[in-house]
Amino acid sequence: MKRNDLKVLYRWIAKPGRKPLVLRGARQVGKSTLVRIFAEEAGYDLVEVNLELHRNLDDLFKRLDIDEIVGNLQYLTKKKLGDKSILFLDEIQASPHALAVLRYFYELKPDIPVIAAGSLLEFALKDHSFSMPVGRIQYLHMGPMSFLEFLELLEPDLYELLIHYSLNDSIPETAHRRLLKIQRDYMLTGGMPEAVQVFLNTGSFDEVKTVLESINNTYIDDFSKYARSRELADLQQIFRTVPGLIGRKVKYTHYLPDAKSSYTSSLLEMLHKARIILKVHAADLSGIPLAAGRKNKIFKLLFLDIGLLCNLLGLDIIDVQNVFKRELINEGALAEQFIGQQLRFQSGLFYWVRESSKSNAEVDFAVSKGSMIVPVEVKAGKTGSLKSLHQLMYEKKLDYAFRFDLQLPSVQRVSTRVSTKSGLKESSYTLISLPLYAVELLPELIDQIRTET
Repeated sequence: MKRNDLKVLYRWIAKPGRKPLVLRGARQVGKSTLVRIFAEEAGYDLVEVNLELHRNLDDLFKRLDIDEIVGNLQYLTKKKLGDKSILFLDEIQASPHALAVLRYFYELKPDIPVIAAGSLLEFALKDHSFSMPVGRIQYLHMGPMSFLEFLELLEPDLYELLIHYSLNDSIPETAHRRLLKIQRDYMLTGGMPEAVQVFLNTGSFDEVKTVLESINNTYIDDFSKYARSRELADLQQIFRTVPGLIGRKVKYTHYLPDAKSSYTSSLLEMLHKARIILKVHAADLSGIPLAAGRKNKIFKLLFLDIGLLCNLLGLDIIDVQNVFKRELINEGALAEQFIGQQLRFQSGLFYWVRESSKSNAEVDFAVSKGSMIVPVEVKAGKTGSLKSLHQLMYEKKLDYAFRFDLQLPSVQRVSTRVSTKSGLKESSYTLISLPLYAVELLPELIDQIRTET
């Protein structure tokens, strides 16, 4: 499977003053496979040590003797470490002291390329007091396969057509229908590599369902390795609850009705850091960076992967087909999860909300590039009100907005009136409508607008 993160590894290995690289991400998103593919492609001998299988090495790492460590790892693997090899410390969360050792590889053994990979690091590290090697390591956060990666695997010709799309181009109707079908397949399969591989091999959603159930159960079981007894049950409850509340403003009582808010907040933050959920904070969108206007207490959640989410919700192929017929009660949440999942690793992701006693207004997402702020609306079907978007565009004096729905692409100049304290006012802006499956093109299309204006 081709992964975009391979490009990051090639840049990393060639960088002067290269630091040890730590791959972060939830379990089974493909971290280990990525490293193995990279080592083979780039011509490096991979010296791989799975620290879950060698937990006794934690005592070795604790002594911080880099020569002793290198000697023992060479003896264990029967391979030599040097500039033609890559030391790969997999499942590093099982031996937390190995993280502290990475600084000594950087300072004392810079000729040895080192990659570490781990999941649920926040859980493993919360009871350890040593300091992280800040400034001595580089991070790469990995997620599930994106829709474009999925598309390239299944339909290379459609992938080539889509990635070369630019504003004011057209997409053939036959290609559009095929892309919508593949997007539906992705929504049910998700981007977890094992599920994608099973779908590629069998085309069976029943087989995919079995894989997704196994992955979800693995996450639930994994909490027991690192969580305390009370935390375990509560983390498992939150994990099962989040999929039904996607896109809704977080109220802690929805997740753990009898717990203190501070306790629930700490568990949500732990899951966020572990990349199992994503917090999308509200921001006032008054300027760049968007994070400067972040509202820390107002946020909504996305889940790790849409396939895992559909599995936890008990949805099947008929349900996902009905998203496109506007017959499913949580159709909007699935569309929002799909868009947010594709955007989460591309840029800082926020949303806009205005709450008042008379009426609330909300726009699904907002991103920025350079000095440009771009609101993003998500519609599960082919139509839908844009009242909140009109309000936002007027209040913040923004010029461009994107809407993702089921329609073919279009660009239109919107002129409408919005209610203000001093009466009706004109709101005018350019609205770019794109199919949901084109969301990953957003950064390049924003750059096209910035170049042409």
